[in-house]
Amino acid sequence: MLMRTDPFRDFDRLAQQILGTGTTSRPAIMPMDAWREGDRLVAEFDLPGIAVDTLDIDIERNVLTIKAERLARNGDWELLASERPTGLFSRQLVLGDNLDLEHVDAHYEAGVLRLTIPVAERAKPRKIAVRSGGEVHSGGQPDAISA
Repeated sequence: MLMRTDPFRDFDRLAQQILGTGTTSRPAIMPMDAWREGDRLVAEFDLPGIAVDTLDIDIERNVLTIKAERLARNGDWELLASERPTGLFSRQLVLGDNLDLEHVDAHYEAGVLRLTIPVAERAKPRKIAVRSGGEVHSGGQPDAISA
């Protein structure tokens, strides 16, 4: 059997136990990936072992707040290792004005929370036609602008 000792990881574990990282006093980390996919922003958050009924997603103005909780296991047994954080997980994102915050879609599956936020219509690129002497130039119909 191969035994590997990492003093820094052991120190981190000890500090977490002493300082209470992962409890309600200090939220644990919530890893995220985000990307733009066509006309929408997609963000995925790793939340393994989180029950869907503990997820809380709020938007106030342009601040998105995600909260989740992993409860500690209680029982009549002896804990041999504790590397997974328990307690409150929280993350806030400041979103730009170019997103449609009225149509956010949230989906949670296999420990991954996926948020899909469409780009607002007003932020999408559009062509502006130029009128000259009653004729429309540059690619067709004007976008509700008359000169």
